[in-house]
Amino acid sequence: ESNWGRTRGATVTHAVVVIFLEFFAWGLLTTPMLTVLHETFHQHTFLMNGLVQGVKGFLSFLSAPLIGALSDIWGRRSFLLMTVFFTCAPIPFMRISPWWYFALISVSGVFAVTFSVVFAYVADITDEHERSTAYGLVSATFAASLVTSPAIGAYLSQKYGDSLVVLVATVIAVADIAFVFLAVPESLPDKTCLSSWGLPISWEQADPFASLRRVGKDTTVLLICVTVFLSYLPEAGQYSSFFLYLKQVIQFSPAAIAAFIAMVGILSILAQTLFLSVLMRTIGNKNTVLLGLVFQLFQLAWYGFGSEPWMMWAAGTVAAMSSITFPAVSALVSHSASPDQQGVVQGMITGIRGLCNGLGPALYGFIFFLFNVELNDMEPKSLIPGPPFLFGAFAVLFALIVAVFIPEHHRLVDVKTCSARKTGSSCTARAQNSSSPATPTSDTEDIEPLLQDSSL
Repeated sequence: ESNWGRTRGATVTHAVVVIFLEFFAWGLLTTPMLTVLHETFHQHTFLMNGLVQGVKGFLSFLSAPLIGALSDIWGRRSFLLMTVFFTCAPIPFMRISPWWYFALISVSGVFAVTFSVVFAYVADITDEHERSTAYGLVSATFAASLVTSPAIGAYLSQKYGDSLVVLVATVIAVADIAFVFLAVPESLPDKTCLSSWGLPISWEQADPFASLRRVGKDTTVLLICVTVFLSYLPEAGQYSSFFLYLKQVIQFSPAAIAAFIAMVGILSILAQTLFLSVLMRTIGNKNTVLLGLVFQLFQLAWYGFGSEPWMMWAAGTVAAMSSITFPAVSALVSHSASPDQQGVVQGMITGIRGLCNGLGPALYGFIFFLFNVELNDMEPKSLIPGPPFLFGAFAVLFALIVAVFIPEHHRLVDVKTCSARKTGSSCTARAQNSSSPATPTSDTEDIEPLLQDSSL
C-alpha cells in the first residue's frame, strides 16, 4: 500500500495541507465568533453555545464510524472533499445570517470528521514503522494552526473589522476545498474502491456504540474508560465555552485571548514532547496519568474560583501541563493490550471521547445557565465565578480515585471483535492511533478538541 501510494503521488503533505487550511480558517474566526455569539444569544449565550457544540459533537460521534467505513469502500478523496466542504460551509453565513450560521454548525457535525478520514489517508500511504512520524507531523500542523490563526484573526478584526476576517476565512476554506478537488490524489488502490453504490458494510461497522459495549469485558479496560470519561467530559465542556468565558466574564480583550491560546498551545506542545517522555521514563505510565489528572484538577479548581485575569494565565500554564494525560493513557493501554487488540481498546477510548465531545459542551452550557452566569453587563449572580469548572474539578477528582486502581502491568482479556470486519476505518483509524501510542505527538485526538473550539 505504501509503495502504491507513493507511485500514485499521494503523500502525507496532502493530508497536512488539508488539515492546516481547514483549521487555520476556523482559527481566524475565534474573535468574530465570540462577538456573533453574544449578539445573537444575548441572554443565554453559554446555554446556546453549549447546545450548538453539543449537537455538533454528538452528531460527529454518531457518524464517524459510518463515514470511516464508507471511505474504505468509495475512497478517501471523495470523503475528504465532503468533510472539508461541510465543516467549512457555515463560515460565510457568520455575516449573512447568524441563525443560519449556528444551525449549520450544529448539522455540520454529521460530516465534521475530517480527522478520521485524514488518519485513514495517512495510514494508506505510510508503512507501519513511519506512521508515528507521520502522525507527529499532523499533530504539529494542528498545533501550528492553533498557535497562529487566532492571533492573526484578532489583529485583522481589530484593524479592519470582523467582515474582513470572515471573508479571509471563507477564501481559505474555498482554497482548501479546491485543493482537495484538484490536487489531492486518492490513497486507496483502484481495486479497493468500489464504484457501485452497493453497501458491503455491516451495521457493526457503522454502529458508534459498538466499541462502548465492549467496555465491561475487562476490569482494567473498564477502569481506564471510566477515567477517560470523567476527565474528558469536563475538558470537552471547558474548551467549548472557555474563550467565551474569558471574553465576557473575565473581560479579556481579543488580543489577550489570542495570546492566551498561543501560550497554552506552545506549552502543550512542550508538555507532550519533552516533559511527557521524561515522565514516562522516570515515573512510569500510570503515575504519569495520575500526575496529568492532578494538574487538570488543579487548573479546573483555579478556573472555577478565579476571577482575576492573572489567575487565568497561571491556570492556563497548568492546563498545558495537564495535556499529558491522554497520550499517557494511550501508552498505558498499548502496554496492557496485546498487538491484535490495540485497535479495539484504543477504539473504545476514542468512542468515549467522541461521546464526551457531545455531552461536555451541553453540560457546561446548562450549568452556566443554572447558576445565572449570563453575559449581560451585571456582575455574575453566582458566588463562584465559574461553576462548571468546579463541577469539572469534582469529576476529575473521581477520575483520579478510579485511576489509582488501574493495575500498571496487566494483560487485557480478549475483547477483540474487529477480526470479522474488513479493514474499516473505524478499525484502521484505531490501529493508527495505537500504532505508536508512546509517541505523544501521535495522539492527534488530544489537540483536536482545543482546535475545534478555538474556532469558537
